[in-house]
Parts: sequence; C-alpha cells; structure tokens
Amino acid sequence: MDCCVCSPMASMYRLPRNSICAACYEGAKAIIAFFNDDDDEQGDADQGSVKSRRGLAKLNSTTKGLRDAWEEVKRMRYREEDAKQRASFLQEGFAAAWKDGIHTDIAVRPGTGPPIKAHMAILAARSEVFRHILAGDDDCKAPAGDSLSLPELTHDELSHLLAFLYTGSLATCTEERHLHALLVAGDKYDVPFLRRACEARLAAGVEAGNVLRTLEVAELSSSAALKERAMGAVVEHAEEVVFSPEYEEFAVRNAALCVQITRALLANKAFPAKTP
Repeated sequence: MDCCVCSPMASMYRLPRNSICAACYEGAKAIIAFFNDDDDEQGDADQGSVKSRRGLAKLNSTTKGLRDAWEEVKRMRYREEDAKQRASFLQEGFAAAWKDGIHTDIAVRPGTGPPIKAHMAILAARSEVFRHILAGDDDCKAPAGDSLSLPELTHDELSHLLAFLYTGSLATCTEERHLHALLVAGDKYDVPFLRRACEARLAAGVEAGNVLRTLEVAELSSSAALKERAMGAVVEHAEEVVFSPEYEEFAVRNAALCVQITRALLANKAFPAKTP
C-alpha cells in the first residue's frame, strides 16, 4: 500500500485517496498519545514525570523508526532511478548501433523481403540457439558466415524480432499476428524474455474474437500460461466462440484442442446428481 507520508508518490495523493502505512500510523499514534498523556498528567508532577519519560522514550523510538523507513525509501528511489538510467544507456546505445548500421557483421535474411544487417555478438548473447548456429556446433547448422536465414519470418516480423533483441521492448510491435510470430520465434530460438513479453501482451488482449487464434499459437509455442488464459476465455464466451464460423476451420486444424475445449466446457457445467 502507498503511504501519503513516506511513499515516493505522496505528493501526488489527494483526498479521499490518502492512506498511511503501519509504521507511520504507529508513529502518529505514539505522538498523539504522548501529548495526551502530558495534558492528563499536569496534576501529579512525580507520576507525570515518570509517564512523560516513558512516553518520550516511546516517541524517540518511533521517530527513529520513521527516519529509518524514510532513509530506506530514499535508497530504493535512488536504486530505481539508477537502474532506469543504466537500462536506458544500454538500450539506446545498442539500438543506435543497429539502426545506424555501426560495424554490423551479419545479414539476417527473412522468408520474404530484403535482409537486415545485425551484429553476431548481439544475436549470440540473446539466444543460445543463435550462439550455437553462429559457432557452427555439430548439432546445429554449418557456420552462418556472413548471413543467417530465418525463412519462417517476414521482413516486418524479423525487424520486430531484432528490435527486441537490441532494446528488450515490444513498443514497435502492435499487430497481433506479429506478436504471434514473435512468440513462436521466442520459443524456437530460446529467448525466454521475448516469450514472457509476448505472452503478457497477448493474454491482456484475449477476447472472444481472437481467442481461437491465441489458443492455437499458445499450443504451437508450448505456452502453458497463455493457453490457460485462452481456454478460460473460451469457457467464458462458449456460445459465441463454438458457434462461430472460425471454429469450424479451427476444429479441422486442431482436433486435439477441440477435445480439450469440450472437456473444459463439460467440467465448467454443473450436472445434476445421478439417481439410481
């Protein structure tokens, strides 16, 4: 929970959204109790002195806790800002080297369209599969030389893939079909971060109109999390999905998935108890 006293976002809070964390609540409560005790103890000097000292000790302890909490908040804000600056520094540098073609040493060829220049070091660092291909390992293809062919990708899909390998961002990839292709590529070429990024984007956009396509690509890329999300959407919009024209074509291509859909729909339906 964000605190309107010690949170980095405190200055942005406005009523009635103000909230307070446990440490600040205890500190405020101790301060109020200290002053209340001081007012009530004016009639008895000796007893009041003892209680005041006890309250003062508690107040000092709570104040120290608040100071420590605030110092930790400042350290966290500094580490967060430092991490953002370092990420931006690396991202912008790699992206500029790729876009400007600085010392590129390999041409990556898509299935359609012209090749795109890249750096072998970046490809090898981002993907274990690319590393073995470029090294010419026995269990992979022959050494790639000055070119690498990815025939399953179009020129645009390859461009999005390389952009992600250089920047770690899918900001330029907005079309669903491109996300599908990148998810499959992330699985095929062993780029886990790309897989997770595509899964998150696709899962957030699942709806009745695209759930069958999403389910199909989740099965193709062995994405259990995305498949579970898509299957849930199928159950939620069962009538709209199952009676759609797309479902007939989907069933022809994916008999096993149709069996799983049927089982999911039956499992979701409440059956009356059988009577002998």
